Amino acid sequence: MPKKAAELSAMAVRNLSEPGMHFVGEVPGLALQILSTGAKTWVLRVKIGPRRRDMGLGGYPEVSLKDARDAARVARQKIREGVDPIEERRAAKSKLMAAATILTFKQAAADYISAQGDGWKNDKHRKQWTATLETYAYPTLGKLAVGDITREHVLAVLRPIWNEKRETASRLRGRIEVILDAAKAAGARSGDNPAAWRGNLDSALQRRRSEPKGHHAALPVADIGDFMKRLRAADGIGARALEFAILTAARSGEVRGATWSEIDLDAAIWIIPAVRMKAAREHRVPLSPSAVALLRALPRMAGNDLVFPAPRGGQLSDMTLGAVLKRMKVEATAHGFRSTFRDWAGEFTAHAREVIEHALAHQLKDKAEAAYARGDLLAKRKRLMDDWAAFVSKPAVSGTITPIRGRA
Repeated sequence: MPKKAAELSAMAVRNLSEPGMHFVGEVPGLALQILSTGAKTWVLRVKIGPRRRDMGLGGYPEVSLKDARDAARVARQKIREGVDPIEERRAAKSKLMAAATILTFKQAAADYISAQGDGWKNDKHRKQWTATLETYAYPTLGKLAVGDITREHVLAVLRPIWNEKRETASRLRGRIEVILDAAKAAGARSGDNPAAWRGNLDSALQRRRSEPKGHHAALPVADIGDFMKRLRAADGIGARALEFAILTAARSGEVRGATWSEIDLDAAIWIIPAVRMKAAREHRVPLSPSAVALLRALPRMAGNDLVFPAPRGGQLSDMTLGAVLKRMKVEATAHGFRSTFRDWAGEFTAHAREVIEHALAHQLKDKAEAAYARGDLLAKRKRLMDDWAAFVSKPAVSGTITPIRGRA
C-alpha cells in the first residue's frame, strides 16, 4: 500500500515503484500515477461541475514534485474562479495546432518551387527564384498567411524597388502572383489575387516606360513610328534584319539565324524550329503584309539559305543590329524593341494577354490559362501583328498614340 499523501516527500516520490495512483498530499487530488511499464506521470484529480476529472500535469522526473504542486495549485485556483483548466488547455492546444497548419507565404513559395521538379530548364532558374524572393519578398510576406496577404502588402514589397529595379520588380510581382494563385488552387486563400497587374497594381504603380535601361534599353512607344521611317531609309542587310525583328517581335538570334526554308511567303508564316527557340518549342510567326513585302524585296545568295546573310556568307554577328542603332544614334537595343512591342500591345490595344505572350514566344505562367490556350492562337496573333505593323508605319502626331480597341 502507498504511504499516506501527507507523508510523501521528494525522496519518497523518487523511490515509488508500485503501479497505481500515489497521492502526494499538500495539494488535494495531486497524485503520481505509475504505469505497469514503470512510467510515472502527474495527475490532478478534481471535480469540475458534477463530474470528477483527471488532469495531466506532465511526466516525472521532468516535472518535479514542487513543479507538480505549483501547477496543481494554479489549476485549483482557476476552478474556484469558474474556469475549466482542462478545456482551457485543450482550446489553447487547438489554437496552436491551427496556427501550425496555416500556410505562410514562404512555405507556399517553397511548395511551388518544389512542385516544379524538373519542369524548369536548369537549377539556375530555381536559384534565381529563391534569391529574388528571399531578398525582396520574404522580409515582408514570408511569415504572413497567404490568406491574409493584401494588395497593400504586395505594394510594400514592390514600391521600394519599382523605379530603380523595374525589371526585377516586374519579375518579382509575377512570381508573387503565381505563388498566390497556387495557394488559392490548394484552398489556402480565396478571392482576387492581390499581386495581379491589370485592374489592380497597374493603378498604383507607374506603368512600365520604354526608356534606356542597361543592355535591354527600349524605345518609347511614341517614338517607334518615326524611328521605323528612318530605319527603312537606311541601307544594308543589318537594317533589314532589324526591321524584320521589329515587325515580328522576334529575338535577334532567331532573326539572324532565319532561313528561307523556314518561311512560306504565300502563307505568310515563318516557322522557327524548336532547336532555335529559347523555350525549345517550335514557334509559328504570322507575317504581316509589311514583313512579307520586306522579305520579297531581299536578294538571295546562291547556295546560302540564310535570309539575312553576312557579306561573306555566314550568319550576321550579334553586334550587327546594335551597330545599326549606334549609327542611327538611338539609345536602344535590338532586344529592347520586344519591350516596346509589349508596352504597345498591353497598354494601347485590347488584344488578350495570352495572345501577346504567345507572340513573344513566352510560356504562360498561369497553368490554368496555359491549359485553356492549348493552341498557339495563330489567327489572333495574325491580327495582333498586322495591327503592330500598321502602327509602326504611322509616325505619331505630336507624340500622341491612339489606342486600338475591339481587336481582341
